[in-house]
Amino acid sequence: MDYSNWEFAKFAQGMRELGVDRPPFSDVMPGALQGVGDDKLINFAPVNFLNLQSREDVMDVIVETSRSLGIASGGSRISQGVSVAHSALEDAMAAYHKKEACVSFGSGALANLGFTQMMTANQMFNPMLTLDHSDVVMVFDRDAHWSLWKGVETLKYGERLFSFKHNDVEHLESILRDLAGKRVCVVFESVYSLDGTVAPMHDIVDVCEKYGALSYVDDANGFLIYGPSHRRFHREYEGMLRSSFIMVSMKKAVGVEGGVVCGTSDATIALEPGGTAMFTAGMSAPAAAATTYIMDLLANREPEIVDNYLRKVDLFRARLQAEGMPVYDTQTCFTSIEIGDEALAFEVYHAYLEKGLHLPVYAYPAAKRKKAVLRIIINEGHTDAHLEKFFDASREIRDKFNLGV
Repeated sequence: MDYSNWEFAKFAQGMRELGVDRPPFSDVMPGALQGVGDDKLINFAPVNFLNLQSREDVMDVIVETSRSLGIASGGSRISQGVSVAHSALEDAMAAYHKKEACVSFGSGALANLGFTQMMTANQMFNPMLTLDHSDVVMVFDRDAHWSLWKGVETLKYGERLFSFKHNDVEHLESILRDLAGKRVCVVFESVYSLDGTVAPMHDIVDVCEKYGALSYVDDANGFLIYGPSHRRFHREYEGMLRSSFIMVSMKKAVGVEGGVVCGTSDATIALEPGGTAMFTAGMSAPAAAATTYIMDLLANREPEIVDNYLRKVDLFRARLQAEGMPVYDTQTCFTSIEIGDEALAFEVYHAYLEKGLHLPVYAYPAAKRKKAVLRIIINEGHTDAHLEKFFDASREIRDKFNLGV
């Protein structure tokens, strides 16, 4: 086969030059360390930041559910149905978010794609079963996740797709004012992981309600971390509960694969025949059972797990700032080193790798062009020695690349 008319080789060469043509491999579960054999990297990339799979009780739930319900879903929700573990999870999620019902998906990205497809398509299964959303207008926060933008890429910008400046409620209101009389859904995130900002969710929902727009919030990054009255952003999370729909990804605090969308009973039924629910498998039963167990653990039985973790993150960020590293000024659990230039970001990435530290680069399309960062996620499994090694390396790298100057 002649591949000369295709651009695979050109693109692959570009990936090789960046040094990211193949993902890293590990013989340990994702956590504070990464790699194979004795030569492990200290890993600042794991999104399962509470390291809960390492707990014996959590692993017992996963293993026991695997033995009784298997590790595969068996098919799509609408053809195969769901297990009792999924049913328990969806009930618990709906109750936690004060919504009528909830639908689970294989991942948060699939949940976002399923929702945006349902909200914007004209689905006619037969004359008695139609869902015509062909006139619905979507309004996005400009920094919304790729999986949200991907679901609306066929909509014409300026007609059925608009965006407002990041977390700018006045700009959002000006757009909704111009769209008065149309069916509109406003889409935003609770916590933005690249810059660590939190949406003014009460204010956004206020404006949505003022103009009769639905609201959809992606809570992938703050689920089970923020919300309680003794933690930061309690007011913002009270506002989130007022939104029309809430999406949650299980990757972060829970540490397993899966996502859910919570809303009204009728709206969640409309999600069932969507593409990412009908034409692909859902989350596994062990992941569903582990999520339900961890929700109770963090929300009720041992909330100090999160409190202790957040204190660890605060101390880490304060020291980074004291060392003069160019990090976003935020109070969330995400810490990003601002680089800007994409090529420089990959140079800094490799400098950390050479010192046995893995900090992932977020460049376009994960970040805006010329706004590349190295996003750091502290893991509960990181030891004092791990962190000291990171700070020693950071001082050298800061000076070598003039970071923060």
